[in-house]
Parts: sequence; structure tokens; C-alpha cells
Amino acid sequence: MSVQPRHTNPLKDYLSPHYIHKSNWLRAAVLGANDGLLSTASIAVGVAAASDTRDPIILAALAGLVAGALSMAAGEYVSVSSQTDIEKADITREAKELAEDPEGEMQYLATIYEQRGLKKETAIQVAKELTAHDALGAHVRDELGINEISQAKPLQAAFASGASFTCGAILPLVISIFMPLKYMVYYQYGFTIAFLMLLGAIAAKTGGSNVMKATLRITLWGTIAMVLTAGVGKLFGVVI
Repeated sequence: MSVQPRHTNPLKDYLSPHYIHKSNWLRAAVLGANDGLLSTASIAVGVAAASDTRDPIILAALAGLVAGALSMAAGEYVSVSSQTDIEKADITREAKELAEDPEGEMQYLATIYEQRGLKKETAIQVAKELTAHDALGAHVRDELGINEISQAKPLQAAFASGASFTCGAILPLVISIFMPLKYMVYYQYGFTIAFLMLLGAIAAKTGGSNVMKATLRITLWGTIAMVLTAGVGKLFGVVI
């Protein structure tokens, strides 16, 4: 019985999305969810270690959720907007340089391709053809390093961060409301670590990185954060 070779479509394989295509939204979403879960749980743990009543814990978790989500969204928007402004300024400058010295810019583009491994003649030919097709686009991509994958999207990043923070922070709030007060610190720690491990594994799997390494890393730092905040709450024993 002969085994038929598996035929592949080279064009389909080439067009298949790579892990890097997910980097922008994945970074913002994972960071937001992890931060929402860990920071809100840490606040709840710290207050629970210092309080004998439920209301301060719920209030602290709710305040952490609202303030954290707005802060993450605003901070991400400002940060990415600053990157966008820099990119726009560089593109404007590049357009001016192309208008003033098109031949020199074409030669510079050829030098870039030559440094990447093309023969000088080939590099010049490629530079000429790309310049004729879209001179500014070629320089933006190959000189400035700006492309569709890396290009900043402020609103997208802000929404992803704020929404994912909220999703992560809901769990500690729910635990604060429904779980027994006597073992609140342990419930917060246990559920938070379990979900942090799940998030770490999902992020690693989606991004094509090592699942075990990502899970252990997030478990370690999550534990450190909550132990320290619980210690602070226990040490001062102040009911907020």
C-alpha cells in the first residue's frame, strides 16, 4: 500500500498568519487580563488580611477594577498615540527628503538591500522598481521599519487593555462577594493563581512560545505579589 504524499499550497502557507501578526493585540489583551486579575486580587488579599468584615474587601476590589481599567485604557492610548505621532513625523520627514533628493534616496534604499545580502546590481534594480511603484511606501517599510504588523493603533490597544483588565478583575470581585470571609485570603490566592496559570498557558500557546515556562513565570510572580500585599495588610492591620 503506497502512501500518497501530502500536497501543500505554497501560496496558502505563505499567506497563513504567523505568530507575530497577533503580537499587538495579544500583548495588550494578556497584559490587561493579567494585570486586572493580579492587581485586583492583591488589593483584595491585602484588605482581607487586615479586615474582619466583607464590605471593605468588596469596595477595594470594585475600586481596583474601575480605576485599573480606566488607567490601563488611558495609559495605553497615550503611550501608543505617542508612538503614532513619532511614526507620522518620520513619514512626513521621509516624504520631504524624497521630494528634495529622489535619486539619493533611491541609492540609500539600494544600500539597505545590499546590506541585507543582495548583489549591488540586484539591489539597485530592486530599489528602482520599488521606487517606481511606491517610493514612500518602500522607505517607510525598509528604512523606517514601519509596517502593518508593527504600526501603532491607539484605540485598538486602549480598548483591548481596558476590556481585558475588566475581564481579569471581575474574578477577584466575585470571590470577594460570594466566598466565605474566614478563608478569603486563601480563596483569592487559589483562584487567582489557577486563572493566572490558565491565562499564561493560553497566551503562550497562542503566541507559539513555551507553555511551561510562561506558566511557571506567571505563577511565581503572582505568588510574590499576593504574599507581599497580604504581609503588608497583616502587618499594619488597618481596615480601609
